[in-house]
Amino acid sequence: MTIEIPTNRHILRAILMKPIRKAILPVAGLGTRFLPATKAMPKEMLPVVDRPLIQHVVDEARQAGIEHFIFVTGRNKGVIEDHFDRQFELELTLTERNRRAELELLARDLPGAGQTSFTRQQQPLGLGHAVWCAREIVGDEPFALLLPDVLVQAQRSCLAQMLDAYQQLPDNANVIAVEEVPMDRIHMYGVVGVGKSQGRAFEITQMIEKPPREQAPSSLIITGRYILQPEIFNILADQTRGAGGEIQITDAMIRLARKQPFYGLKFEGRSFDCGSKIGFLTANIAYALERDDIAPALRAEIKSLLG
Repeated sequence: MTIEIPTNRHILRAILMKPIRKAILPVAGLGTRFLPATKAMPKEMLPVVDRPLIQHVVDEARQAGIEHFIFVTGRNKGVIEDHFDRQFELELTLTERNRRAELELLARDLPGAGQTSFTRQQQPLGLGHAVWCAREIVGDEPFALLLPDVLVQAQRSCLAQMLDAYQQLPDNANVIAVEEVPMDRIHMYGVVGVGKSQGRAFEITQMIEKPPREQAPSSLIITGRYILQPEIFNILADQTRGAGGEIQITDAMIRLARKQPFYGLKFEGRSFDCGSKIGFLTANIAYALERDDIAPALRAEIKSLLG
């Protein structure tokens, strides 16, 4: 067994490297693909089994050690803020009925005082604009960006895997989670070029948004989890609108990549695009099949439906 003894360089780097304490969660989208269900309820509150979609993503961030959750919201999203607050009437009713298990569950899911911030994106100008709206709360430190449309089912959370890799990279590194998809679907995603490996990560040589199959530099796509340096905010401040007339985060990252290194991490686990109906339904089934309390009955029901 080999034991690695930290050198003075490793110790100094650990002291100087800014930790990832904050995460941005953009939740201002309209959810038009799920109408009429999202007419009055945010898509982020749609349940995957018995937990809202946004709760699953916050759980992932908490497991990775994130301390401050920054929600970029829009109109009619107040229920998300209520979800991450105490509900005194509900707690009182559960207390009177001696429902201790439910009370413990609510307490466990609730972020601590001062750990959540909410800011508005007044105009639907895209993901890049949503990230820029959080600049004053993030400040001058690196941060995580998690898209609530994407769930990642993994033994060790996707963001935690990214932070493990980040610790071994240069101080100004940016990290993007990537996964492989069939080439006949590559035109639907942002795609990265693959450079030399650095630990579990690899250097990203280029980023292309929705390229034709013959122009794709690899079969690895951007998944919806990022670790970004604060310099991205200055770039977003004057980023011109791209596809769909929106400020695209990929365009800003391409500009930042001229000054700072970007790395990709092919994470262990499976992602679900819960912005699509099929992805959302598949996530419900996959997460339910992980639950000992309902998996046997669900398997029986699926067998009956398919029989």
